[in-house]
Amino acid sequence: MDDVILKIGNIVYSIAGRDKGRYYIVVKVADSYIWTCDGDLHKVDKFKKKKNKHVKYMDYQSEYIKNKLEDGEKITNSEVRRALKEYVEENQEGSCDNAER
Repeated sequence: MDDVILKIGNIVYSIAGRDKGRYYIVVKVADSYIWTCDGDLHKVDKFKKKKNKHVKYMDYQSEYIKNKLEDGEKITNSEVRRALKEYVEENQEGSCDNAER
């Protein structure tokens, strides 16, 4: 993960903390922290702050979410859930709580 640069709209998988095993979308990036949301436990109005080393980079970016955030538009919880669901369905990378939606 040291050479990976996380960007807005990237999908990440939590590998540490109480939310271990959940997928998130990156909504803000700063030095060694990222702010994420999943539209369920961590809604778009209350992002989850995580250290970069506590997430696994999934090499996938939601262009829709990225474009909305870069244009200064608000995203909704349902849009975030839809983007995460699409990713999980396309990649089927094991089970997690988000995959059950």
